[in-house]
Amino acid sequence: MDVIDLFSSRRSHSSGGQRQLDVCRVEPWGLSLECPTPEDPLADGEVTWLMADLGLKLTRYRPRRRHSRRGPSLLTAVRVERDTRSWTTTDLLLGLEVPDQGPARIAHYEEFADAVSQGVIRLSEADFALRTVHRTLEEITLHRDLNQWLAHRGIFDIW
Repeated sequence: MDVIDLFSSRRSHSSGGQRQLDVCRVEPWGLSLECPTPEDPLADGEVTWLMADLGLKLTRYRPRRRHSRRGPSLLTAVRVERDTRSWTTTDLLLGLEVPDQGPARIAHYEEFADAVSQGVIRLSEADFALRTVHRTLEEITLHRDLNQWLAHRGIFDIW
């Protein structure tokens, strides 16, 4: 679980860690976040979009080296609770990896299955995650591109 404080631009993790955000902006489609990742040897920063109405978190890591190949974008099913001060997200572990070239694929299904079997994720949340990820996979496959899928969803911001 993460709590994003809109006023201080700070993300707090349920593990107790906190991270100052370079960007924390409410958009018509959700919440745009950017933060540095100094502990990551490959990524210089993380860009995350929370799309509460879709139940999705979209994450992309900026490579540390200018000529490095960027990894896939990650779409993860999440529950989002929001108010005027903060957004609270619960990661449901199931997601999609969407490369710039090639088909999207379901990701983290083993962690998801373990969390469901151990009761960490409730069955209603598991059902929501499965429906969300499969709907999104079908839509991205239909549009053949993450940016085209975002445009189909009315999100025209540059990703």
